[in-house]
Amino acid sequence: MIGATYQILVNNLWVLLAGLLVFTMTVSVGLLEVGELGASFAYSLYKTLYFTGAALVVMAAVGFNTAFAPTWHGVIGNPTYAPGLFLGGFTSSAGNPVTDTWWSMQPGYFGTGLSVGTYFLFETAFAAVTLALVGVVFLRKVKPSVVAVYTIVYFAVIWNLPAAWIWNPTGWLAKMGMVDFAGGLVVHGAAGAAGLGVLLQIWREERARGLTRSVAVPLNVRPAWFTLAILLLWVGWFGFNPGSVLQFNDEAIVVVLTTFLAAAAAMFSVLAATGIANRQAPSIVDAGNGVLMGLIVITPLAGFVSPGSALVLGLLAGPLFVLAERYCARLTWCTDPVGLLPGHLVGGLFGVGMIAFFAQTQFAGPAGAPGLPNGLLFGGGMAAAHQFGVELFGIVAVMATVFALSFVTVAILAKVFGGITPAPGAEPPGAPTDL
Repeated sequence: MIGATYQILVNNLWVLLAGLLVFTMTVSVGLLEVGELGASFAYSLYKTLYFTGAALVVMAAVGFNTAFAPTWHGVIGNPTYAPGLFLGGFTSSAGNPVTDTWWSMQPGYFGTGLSVGTYFLFETAFAAVTLALVGVVFLRKVKPSVVAVYTIVYFAVIWNLPAAWIWNPTGWLAKMGMVDFAGGLVVHGAAGAAGLGVLLQIWREERARGLTRSVAVPLNVRPAWFTLAILLLWVGWFGFNPGSVLQFNDEAIVVVLTTFLAAAAAMFSVLAATGIANRQAPSIVDAGNGVLMGLIVITPLAGFVSPGSALVLGLLAGPLFVLAERYCARLTWCTDPVGLLPGHLVGGLFGVGMIAFFAQTQFAGPAGAPGLPNGLLFGGGMAAAHQFGVELFGIVAVMATVFALSFVTVAILAKVFGGITPAPGAEPPGAPTDL
């Protein structure tokens, strides 16, 4: 009993620290915008601070339950499930609403003993950083009032459905057998889908003004700020992936290795692929994009694969990113200089698809997915082929739902606020500053 109690305390401490690291990633995305687009985009820092605070409030009010409480028919969590709205509000009549073990962390589910407060903080950090990724397409093109309202809807509903479907053990996709270790689809792919909904509305308004292509937002790289952002995101991923084991065990150490090895391998892979494709020396932006692409690709299967597989996946990530970036650069109807589409959307979905090829049960079991079969490359056979079909079905379902919800939300806000983009000639948010 003493050993079990000690392990639960260690698990809670580990996941709390991991959640803190993930929280730093949200503002780090703001630093990434500043590093790539220039100091005049200091509004990015304000935006990401706002996302962080709003995530805590809205997720505490209702969002945590709609994502992680026992679901209604596998679709959305019960918002009134104990401890209820605002994490129990002002009462502790049903026990301690913050330190009691969350239902899905009890034996029979994940069994890691995480408290309500620990799991809330960890998953809220994921919600915050996901919106920060969506927010890179806001740039200085979306009214602050629209961003403020969209944020509330996002944390109450849009982010929550994929989480409820895949990460909640009673979700309908989870019951089908779909897995997504730390968010290749729930975070990165879904962020891309939500961003596409916003980009479509921006383009509708730009086209209505007679434009034949979206107004470009040029790169204006600040190497020091860009490198700092990449470093902070890389360190933050130490909580993002290893923390998703939801306990401190040997597998958490394996996930540290798979995460960092994939990032490093992808950096070299992007540098090589860029040099070959452009026939010139790659830049610091290429190196940073390589690190991020490796981290994104490994995220959905970091707990299911070996360090060797992580190296291979990192090497595959380089050409994938270069090809995706080249394709997205040819798009004339949207501006995406920070790389939501070629990085997070393409990389996240690619990583989810690779689960059925690279997974190994010896790693998946301790990471919380004991039913995941070996991948096709490790003798999984028909079971792995079936897993591939499940993952693809989940991708289609989540992408379509999130895109539709995001687009409908901004379309309604456009009616309410007279468009989501500032009028021509209006001063966009964020005055230039010398950082």
